[in-house]
Amino acid sequence: METAAQGILTRDEMESRRLLAAQDLQGGLTQSQVSRKFSVSRTTASRWHRALSGRGVEALRKRRAPGRPSRLNGEQLAGLAEIHEAGPRAAGFDSDRWTTARFAAAILARFGVRYDPDHVGRMMHRVGLRQRTRRRNDAAPYQEARVG
Repeated sequence: METAAQGILTRDEMESRRLLAAQDLQGGLTQSQVSRKFSVSRTTASRWHRALSGRGVEALRKRRAPGRPSRLNGEQLAGLAEIHEAGPRAAGFDSDRWTTARFAAAILARFGVRYDPDHVGRMMHRVGLRQRTRRRNDAAPYQEARVG
């Protein structure tokens, strides 16, 4: 599983991992051993074990994805990396810094699909084009008042 090294698994790869874990659980491995072997939390291994015990192997098969289907197909999603690598100047912007609004405009220009900049940020993260960062707030959120 090449994408497993990147930390992002496809739905097929996740199903395959669950089914392999089911074989190991049925073969006598403990939930802790399964969690270590497949690099998942013990909670996840426990959830897999509970589903396997209650409804069998079919409970671990993939189901239809919830939510609206992507408006970009797999080839277009792969094309996001090309847009990103070419840079904002290639997309007609006057600096070398991508923003989600600029990336949304580049997607609209290339594929004719309009996305909200907030959603574009999530898409960029999902396909590995940017790291999620926390906004820093230099002021302490709460400081206890000290009395005398």
